[in-house]
Amino acid sequence: MTTPARSRTGPLSGVRVVELAGIGPGPFAAMLLADLGADVVRVDRPGGPGLGIDPAYDLTNRNKRSVLVDLKADGGPDTVLDLVARADILVEGYRPGVAERLGVGPDACLARNPRLVYGRMTGWGQDGPLAPTAGHDIGYIAITGTLGMIGPDPDGPPSIPANLVGDYAGGSLYLVIGVLAALQHARTHGEGQVVDAAIVDGTAHLASMIHGMLAAGGWQDRRGVNLLDGGCPFYGTYETSDGGYMAVGALEQQFYDEFVRLLGIEDVAPARRDLARWGELRAAVADRFRTRTRDEWTAVFEGTDACVAPVLSLREAPAHPHLAARGTFVEHAGLVQPAPAPRFSATPGTVRTGPALPGADTDEVARDWAVPALTALQPDDKEQQA
Repeated sequence: MTTPARSRTGPLSGVRVVELAGIGPGPFAAMLLADLGADVVRVDRPGGPGLGIDPAYDLTNRNKRSVLVDLKADGGPDTVLDLVARADILVEGYRPGVAERLGVGPDACLARNPRLVYGRMTGWGQDGPLAPTAGHDIGYIAITGTLGMIGPDPDGPPSIPANLVGDYAGGSLYLVIGVLAALQHARTHGEGQVVDAAIVDGTAHLASMIHGMLAAGGWQDRRGVNLLDGGCPFYGTYETSDGGYMAVGALEQQFYDEFVRLLGIEDVAPARRDLARWGELRAAVADRFRTRTRDEWTAVFEGTDACVAPVLSLREAPAHPHLAARGTFVEHAGLVQPAPAPRFSATPGTVRTGPALPGADTDEVARDWAVPALTALQPDDKEQQA
C-alpha cells in the first residue's frame, strides 16, 4: 500500500482536526479520524506526553502531522487558538479544568471559532465526585460492572481485557461518534458544541444488551455462568495438545451439530440444553481438543459452519489467510499494522504516513493552515524537533 505522503483520501478529507497531545484513547480517536482522511495536526509539548514509547513506533500517531507548542509559554495558547480558528474539531484528554487553565478551554476556543466541535476525552467525565481524580482503564471498567462480568471462573478474579474495552471501545470510539455527530450539527446549523466523552459512560453503554438480558432473567449477575462469558461449554476456549488454543462459538443448534460432528463427540456428548450436564459436556470437549495440535484442529474446522477458530497471537494474526486476503493488516515503512477500518467503496482510507514525530511538521502546517506564529520558535525548540 503506497500513496503520496500528503495525499488526502477517505470520507473525512477536508476536515481539519487539532489534537492536544495526550496518551491512550485521545490519540487513538484522532488516529481514527486521520485514517478516515481528516487533516489531523497534533500539538505536541516539549518533552513529550510521558508514554515512554519511541515516537517512531507509536502507530496511534500515523496519518497525522505534528507541531511543537509550549502551552505554558508566552504566545503558546494564542498559537493554538490560531489553529483552532481554522479547525473543525479539537480533541483533548486533560483532566477537567486543565485546558481552561492553559487558555485553550471550550470558552476560549468557541469564542475564536463558534462552529468548532470541542471533543473532551476523560475516564470519569467532566463532572461527578471522581472527575478530578486520576484513573486508568481498569478502574473505569471496574465501577461500571463491565470488568466484573469478564472471566470464565465465577470463583476466580475477573479477566483483564488489556485496555481495549474501556480506553478504546468505551472511550475512543464514543468520542469519534460524538464529534462526527456534532460536526454534522455544526455544518447544518452553524453551531459548535462540547462533546463530553467519558469512558465510564461509553463502557456502561456497551453493556446495554447484557443489562436487558439481566432484567429479563436471561443473565446472572455473576461471571462465568452465562452464555457469553465462558459459562457455556460450546462458547469458550480449549487447549490443544501443543499448548495452543481453539475458540468455540457454536451457539445455534445447526452450528453446534456441525461442531460436535467434526470434533468427533456427537455420539457421546450430552444434550446441549441439559444445563445440569454442562460440566460433563465441557470435559468431553476439552478432552477431545487435547488429542490434536492447534494446526490440526484448524484444518478440521477450516471453511465449515462449526464456528471454531484458532486463537492466534498478535504476531501470528497478520498471516492468517483470511486476514491476508482482505488486507486487514498492512505494512508501511517497515511497520506491520492494522489497516484503516471500516472500509468505504468510494472514499477508501489508507495509511499515508507513519507516526508523526514531535514537531516535525511545524513549517508545513504553518504554511498549509496559514498560522505563521508556529514558525516563531526559539532555536532550542527547533533542536528538540530534530
